[in-house]
Amino acid sequence: MTDLDPENAKLVTLARSVRARNGAAEGAAVRDLDGRTYSASTVALPSLKLTALQAAIAAAVSSGAEGLEAAVVVTEASGVDVESLAAVRDLTQSGPVFLADASGELRKQF
Repeated sequence: MTDLDPENAKLVTLARSVRARNGAAEGAAVRDLDGRTYSASTVALPSLKLTALQAAIAAAVSSGAEGLEAAVVVTEASGVDVESLAAVRDLTQSGPVFLADASGELRKQF
């Protein structure tokens, strides 16, 4: 994770932690414009399905966030789904979205 600044490395740590704690397929973390962080894992209920990134964004927005600085998804998947990226872009046009594996190694940036 030497490619990330300390604030974005913190997002990777939060996303890894929530993924491991919940035994989920994905963990995600976002930082809002005030520097507050929100993390979430995949939600897979019979009546509600959210990616980890969608859940983290929902937590941020429901707490009053009006924009995002950055987002991280930790998963073994090869990418971030289009709907989750669209949700990020609803709140920031230029904030990076980082994809990391379970070890925290950065794989892509969107």
